[in-house]
Parts: sequence; structure tokens; C-alpha cells
Amino acid sequence: MVKTAGIKLRDQGKVVLFNLHNINCKAQDVVIVESERGLDYGVVVPDHEAAGAEAPTGAVKRIVRVATKQDLDQIERNKQETKTIFETAQKKIQERNLTMKLVEAEYSFDRSKIIFYFTSEGRVDFRELVRDLAHLFKARIELKQIGVRDEVKMFGGFGCCGRKLCCAAFLKDFEPVTIRMAKQQNMPLNPEKISGLCGRLMCCLGYEYQTYKEFSKNLPKEGQYIDTPEGKGRVVSVHTLKQMVVVELEDERMVEVCLKGKNFVRIPHEKEK
Repeated sequence: MVKTAGIKLRDQGKVVLFNLHNINCKAQDVVIVESERGLDYGVVVPDHEAAGAEAPTGAVKRIVRVATKQDLDQIERNKQETKTIFETAQKKIQERNLTMKLVEAEYSFDRSKIIFYFTSEGRVDFRELVRDLAHLFKARIELKQIGVRDEVKMFGGFGCCGRKLCCAAFLKDFEPVTIRMAKQQNMPLNPEKISGLCGRLMCCLGYEYQTYKEFSKNLPKEGQYIDTPEGKGRVVSVHTLKQMVVVELEDERMVEVCLKGKNFVRIPHEKEK
């Protein structure tokens, strides 16, 4: 049986399983690994994080070695030099009047390839730009178009909850998030309240959606008329998780009723208890 370890590729990469190949390494070690882009680097993650690692699509690639001082120096040198190549690429984009926003640039570990990440509202013909950059940097050039969510994931940050952004902390893939999820949870439909730093609907809107959907099955909707122990009335608000609704009776009194089984039971006020 092949022994594997979970490796988080680069700084914001996914956790992927790699063949240990008789390499003795531990959590937090920086290692050099085989990847689709050639040699790359990553950090060994603890076993509990490796349990949810992404399974490789083909044969499990191997860990080559624990990073040496020379390897770490090269990684740092690559990071420093990407600042220069990023600025140079930006100037070339402006010279060619391309409608694209450069987000990030990175060297492959062995410096044989440079990847540029960019956003754009449409398709961009960047063939001439690739030729310019290949001539300048004497390396293979790859341009990858990404979405605004990917851009925020790269840079990270903190959400309105005060915690690290989910996309940068633990999310592997972006699940679809719809305005219906916000409505189901009675969230205010104010874009500023339900949008993340990327300007899209917050990923966390999907976390409790199924729970709210299940709990809402037997509850009436706002505006619906229902029978209560106090008489018939119109539902003015719904509290899904409490399984409770506020009803305006025909005599204009407001009562709170709670769903018990298939019937509504009135919730007495403190003075009535």
C-alpha cells in the first residue's frame, strides 16, 4: 500500500495527497514535490487536514525531498523576483491596450515557467503579449483567466464576521450561492449585507440553507392566514429555527404561536406564566 501525506501546495493551494516515497517528513515541513508544472513546493499538513485532501486524478505523484536551505532560498528569490515581472507584465498590457486586470504572477520552482493570473469581463487575445513576455523573461509563459472569487481567495482577508475568509481558510471549491438562499433565511436583501469582499453573494449563505429549507416545510409563509388557539389570523413574521410565527388576529391582537407536531400552540407572555 502506498503511503501518502497531505501537502498544501504553495501558499494558498489545495491540499493534495502525495506519495511519501520513503521520505521522512512531518507536519509543517516544506517539501519539494512532483507536479503537473514540474517540481513544485508545499507544506506538509497535519493528519486531520490530510483526511479531507483532494485525491489525485491519476497516479499519485511523489514527494522528492524535504526542502533544503538552497531550496528555501530559491523559493524566496522566486517570490521577490515575481514583483518585478508583475510590474513589467502590467506595462506590456497597457502598451497593447488589453482589457484585462493582472492579479498575480508566479514562477515555477525551477524557474522554467511563469504563470500570470488575470481577470477580464470577456475573452482576451493575449497571443502577442505571451510572445513579448517569453522574449523578455526567457521562460515558458502561461496566462490563466480567473474569477473575482479566485482573486479574493489569492489575497485573503477577513469577512464581516471578523474571521478569515472561508475561501482562503478552508473551502476547496466554490459552490453556487443564490439569492434564494438569503430569502429562505430571512436575510436582508441589501447587497452590502449579503455580499463578500469579492462582490458576490457570501459563501456562508449556503451553510445553513438546507437546514432552513427542512425547518420551513411545515411553516406558513408571511401573509398567509392560519387557525390558532386564539382564532384565525394573518402571519406577519416567521421565525424558522424557533418553529414560531407571529400572527395578527382579526381583532388586531398580536400573538405568538409555536408549531407542535401539525398544530400551533400559543406561547404565553411572561405575565401569563
